[in-house]
Amino acid sequence: MDIEFVTVGADLAEKTALALIVFEGAPLSGAAAEADRQSGGALSRALESARFTGAKGQVLDVVAPAGHKAARLLLVGAGKAEAFDDIGAEHAAASAYNAVKLSGVATLRVAFGDAAAARPERAALGLRLAAYRFDRYRTKEPADKKPSVTKGEVACADPDKARAAFVDYAALADGVAFTRNLVSEPANILFPAEFARRVKELETLGLEVEILGEAEMAKLGMGSLLGVGQGSARESQLVVIRWNGAADPKAQPIAFVGKGVCFDTGGISIKPADGMEDMKWDMGGAGAVAGLMHVLAGRKAKVNAVGILGLVENMPDGEAQRPGDVVTSMSGQTIEIINTDAEGRLVLADALWYCQDRFKPKFMVDLATLTGAIIISLGNDYAGLFSNNDELSENLLAASKTEGEPLWRMPLPPAYDKQIDSMIADVKNTGGRPGGSITAALFLQRFVNGLPWAHLDIASTAWKKPSTVPTLPEGATGYGVRLLNRMVAEKYEG
Repeated sequence: MDIEFVTVGADLAEKTALALIVFEGAPLSGAAAEADRQSGGALSRALESARFTGAKGQVLDVVAPAGHKAARLLLVGAGKAEAFDDIGAEHAAASAYNAVKLSGVATLRVAFGDAAAARPERAALGLRLAAYRFDRYRTKEPADKKPSVTKGEVACADPDKARAAFVDYAALADGVAFTRNLVSEPANILFPAEFARRVKELETLGLEVEILGEAEMAKLGMGSLLGVGQGSARESQLVVIRWNGAADPKAQPIAFVGKGVCFDTGGISIKPADGMEDMKWDMGGAGAVAGLMHVLAGRKAKVNAVGILGLVENMPDGEAQRPGDVVTSMSGQTIEIINTDAEGRLVLADALWYCQDRFKPKFMVDLATLTGAIIISLGNDYAGLFSNNDELSENLLAASKTEGEPLWRMPLPPAYDKQIDSMIADVKNTGGRPGGSITAALFLQRFVNGLPWAHLDIASTAWKKPSTVPTLPEGATGYGVRLLNRMVAEKYEG
């Protein structure tokens, strides 16, 4: 979607819907009051005969009366004015887009009734996020099923100021879209080497991308990661992404590590058939890290950052690893394989060790669609946060609230460590059903070597079906890109 910032009251092009953001319990004001006047009181009359109160998410769609320049008029509820914030601006604009995207209008203009409450750059971000659509493989879709809105306008007092403020948000929208595209792709298209190739293309943004194949990982002793992919005809990859934006190019970096299981059958411990098609998004953690690095480069973040992606397929071939096998990780620790469907932690074990061993970062944050247990614990809206460091945890939690990507901190009780003690190796890869997401995190903790670290289990948030958030179309969400970008911007750039 093309975004433009215009002055309040600027002329409307043909086939434009005018969305007026109004607050709950407040009279029409500003742009909404003016539109009511121009329409001969049509909005006031519509309000009198409707149950529209201005509550969040409410939309009242009114066909503009003869003589009005707009094709359609929308009243979009934003809730109580005193509670209105940046996310509220995004959601209001996104709700307006969702209401008219199939209507036939070509342009949507968003205007705030109260100019003092306007956040034009965040409204524009809401439009960009809501308009995302993965339609690469739709070849016979009827025209009336395709969105007609191709341009978004945000009316504001100072378009130049809003345009300048939107630059970083446009980079954020691009990074989220990059992640959503990766996660949406089918696994026959996006296998490890293709994933790595697409990330390599980001060097045009100024990133440095290095790709390690299986021979190189074998030399490094990554038996844990390689064991997961040994049943696949597709070669496993480790992708290293670097952004050096700090004033000192040698300054200690921050690091992000992503689980990238491009398809997860469960391996020999094969999953049930129902829903297995969704396992194309088991690389959502790696997708989020790639999207984050896209954003950092796109907005020229003043920080040194490293992204590590462990990319594999988990397939039940005759060469696949078996329950009961023992592998040796890069750290030297041996791992007994109890369940081959507990594979993401095996990928991360080597990726985390490689990251801290080579780059000596200030901290590491890993993202992974790691356990179904986190969905049982937290439902479909919160990701689980596990960490050995309170400061890092607080920074993540603060960013998650600001960006509307909810996190909930979970415990790492040492007493649960015994669940992953092995009879014949240093550790086993699953501790059973009780506390499943916790024991998975405790497993990862054994490979961070004491470095400040946080693990985000995003199995509950990487994919929405259905979605109830207006900026999240059904499917891939890009969860994690926003909160990590916010944390970096507020806490680690200097």
